Amino acid sequence: MLQRYSENMENIAGCDEAGRGCLCGPVVAAVVILPQEFFHKDLDDSKKTSQKTRDTLKPIIEKESIDYSVAFVKPKEIDKLNILKSSILAMHRALDALDIKPSLILVDGNRFDRYKKIKYKTVVKGDSKYLSIAAASILAKTHRDEYMMKIHREFPHYGWDKSKGYPTRKHREAILKYGFTKYHRKSFQVNISLF
Repeated sequence: MLQRYSENMENIAGCDEAGRGCLCGPVVAAVVILPQEFFHKDLDDSKKTSQKTRDTLKPIIEKESIDYSVAFVKPKEIDKLNILKSSILAMHRALDALDIKPSLILVDGNRFDRYKKIKYKTVVKGDSKYLSIAAASILAKTHRDEYMMKIHREFPHYGWDKSKGYPTRKHREAILKYGFTKYHRKSFQVNISLF
């Protein structure tokens, strides 16, 4: 069962990202501050939930959270920085957009750069342990998926409506046939020949 980090602290921000392992599209981060009494039986790590459940949870999280934000880092920036730095940048941008200053930032994973001297804690598999990180994972995933559906309509041959930019067989075959688009991460080109 997912937990609250501490009953004695207010404004704990859960932070997670989506899209690190993709060949195209942005990396997207979300930050969510939940009220201490928040609970939803279906809230879990976005990777463990269906699209229908994620789409149901998204407006609930956005409405009931104390504060939330979502931020994007686009492919050109990813190519300049690398994917790890881009993921952290997306988290910092999401934190910049909050109206409420967190007392603590809970970050999914094991890497993060300090943000404005606010205390933070990295948590491996945090999206399956803490409510606020799970909520952030849902928002990051759903907002990114919505974006990928939009650009899929521009380049339908790549199958992003299904793959969301991950290196599926159809996506890799389309790259070999049609080449790269403006949404592809050029720094990942070298890996295509290995698939």
